Amino acid sequence: MDALLAEKGAFARPDGQRIWRLKHGDVEVGTLREGGQVIATELRVGLSDKTDLVREVVEEAAALAASAEARLVDPQLGKQLSANDSGAVADQFLRTARYAGEMMGVSEAVAASYAPPPEGLPTGLKVLLLIGGGFFVLYLLVSSLMEKLGG
Repeated sequence: MDALLAEKGAFARPDGQRIWRLKHGDVEVGTLREGGQVIATELRVGLSDKTDLVREVVEEAAALAASAEARLVDPQLGKQLSANDSGAVADQFLRTARYAGEMMGVSEAVAASYAPPPEGLPTGLKVLLLIGGGFFVLYLLVSSLMEKLGG
């Protein structure tokens, strides 16, 4: 599989991470090991709204798997994939990215900027109320002192 990826333009960065550059973006290439044996090649796409990249990865990886006589599997969907499954994989990817952004606070994920609205009063309003309350207390204190002094 490494030789086929190299033919398709995959390269290693100085930090050792392998990258497969596709038309819609970069894909990280890793190896999965079990008991010291390489059991699979892993393709990782960062969480975002780039469904075009996900679709392209599935289509290209399906072609690579076919030429290597290997299987392409999506562990989230729990099934073997073909190029025709790119839409289903992209939909699942988008759901995962949205969940990571909205619920888990992953900043790279989709909708990460949509944090739940803050509860309570805004900070600026709190400061204004505090200043206004201080002036009111000061007014009451001065009024009380003026009344006691006969003013």
